[in-house]
This record gives sequence, C-alpha cells and structure tokens, in this order.
Amino acid sequence: MKRGQDQTSPFGIALVGKELFVANADALVKFPYDESATKITAPATRVTGLPAGINHHWTKNVIASKDGSKLYVTVGSNSNVGENGIDKEEGRAAIWEVDRASGAKRLFASGLRNPNGLAWEPRTGVLWTVANERDELGNDLVPDYLTSVKEGAFYGWPYSYWGQNVDTRVKPPRPDLVAKAIAPDYALGAHVAALGLTFAEGAKLPAAYASGAFVGEHGSWNRRPHSGYKVVFVPFADGRPQGVPRDVLTGFLNDKDEAQGRPVGVAIDKRGGLLVADDVGNTVWRVTDAAAK
Repeated sequence: MKRGQDQTSPFGIALVGKELFVANADALVKFPYDESATKITAPATRVTGLPAGINHHWTKNVIASKDGSKLYVTVGSNSNVGENGIDKEEGRAAIWEVDRASGAKRLFASGLRNPNGLAWEPRTGVLWTVANERDELGNDLVPDYLTSVKEGAFYGWPYSYWGQNVDTRVKPPRPDLVAKAIAPDYALGAHVAALGLTFAEGAKLPAAYASGAFVGEHGSWNRRPHSGYKVVFVPFADGRPQGVPRDVLTGFLNDKDEAQGRPVGVAIDKRGGLLVADDVGNTVWRVTDAAAK
C-alpha cells in the first residue's frame, strides 16, 4: 500500500431543501434533488472551486449549517509535511466556509492536515471534525484526533503538531505560526485514520451510547501493530468529550491482520440505526440495539 492510501473516503454530500451539494476533488457543485427520482440526470452547477492538484488527499467532505445558509467543506493537504513545497498547500489543510447563495468562500479554520468527518454537536451547536495527522514519526506519533472547529483557528500543520510541538522536518520553520497553533480537543490514537463522524442525536441504541460521537476509523497503513479498523464511540458530557473511546463495531481484521473491511462514513438513519460505510468490504453495515424489539 502506497503512502496516502489511508485516506480513501467517498466524496461528501449535503442535502439542503431541494438542492444536493457534492464536494468533488476540485469544486463544490450542486444538483436539483427530487426524492422520488432514482437517479440524477440534470448537469452539475458549479458553486465554487476548491484547491486541487497533486493526488494526495483529494477527497473532500461537506456539511450545511443548521439554517442551510452556509456550507463547510474540508480540504486535505497535498503532502505529509509540506515536502512538495508550501506553495502547493495554498488553501489546503483547511475547512472552508461557503455562502450557499453566492458561492463566496473564506477560510474557516486551517492547519488541519486532513480533516474529514464533519458534524454539529447537538447540545452546543458547535462544528466538530476528525482529522488525520502526519506520518513517519513512528508508530505512536502523531495522534489522529477529534476536535471542535474554532473559527479562525490554526491547528499547527505542517509546522507543529498537537499544539506547539515543532516538526523539525519542515523547512523553513515558522515560529510565528507555531506560536498561534492550538491543540485539538481529543486524541483518537496514532494512525487510526479517522474518517467518519456523526453524533448520537436520533440514535436508538443502548443508553451507554446516548450522548457522544461515533467515529469511523479506516485503519493504519504504516503502523505495527495495526490501529483503527473499527468504529468507536466517544462519550460526551456538557458538549465535550468525556472518557475513553468504546468499541462499537470491530472484526475488520482477520487473524493474519489482513483487512476484510475498512470503516469510512458513519450516519444515523431515520429509524435510529447506525450506518457504517465499508469501502473495502463494499458494504454498508447497520448497527442496532440487540435488545430492541
């Protein structure tokens, strides 16, 4: 497996009213949506361009604000730690805010090497993301993470990690940016490749999973032993992570440590089940309360 293949999530989509927004590799586009239709035949309408180029972290995700007026789009980096040149990272490793009506966009947060899942915390209304951090610092660095997304914040990439821990591989250094870097909220573990994120709102699962976030961990490509390859639940209290992750869906590795599946996106369906997209097993799994009738 080549470097970068740990990030193979599908394009993000967001439904707002009768418009379906799709985050493509190079643009945010939209289609008219008809829930009675079985396919889309209308051409895409371009909303705004997105940073593209080197095929490193090319997949993107999108979520709408609660009132539907804004869209938030993730854009991963073009490299591990800027080795292709910082000029190739313009507008990347970031979350963009896009005005739905005009298509005008602005950087909402930056320094996030490869943000993926996006979700609104139901109690506070704050935007959260999961991000994949840098590689090649060993088996136990750097933790992928779950974090609230603060407007205008810089999370360190590529110059530092987990706040202001300097990555000396990056040249030239930028102590001015390191001084601004903030630490994320919650470590998920090194190289777990967290891609999917959804909160438990609407879920009809056991009480232990009533308040918190489900995270799809695609799994490591360069760690021994492997990490990730499962769906975990991070408990929340008062709008913040509280306690250690709990395994929800496992068994994606066989006894030879070969991947039989790799979790990506997670979502709560209308009946309260947890849906898990598996891009190696080519399957969507549904997790329910075994005690429910």
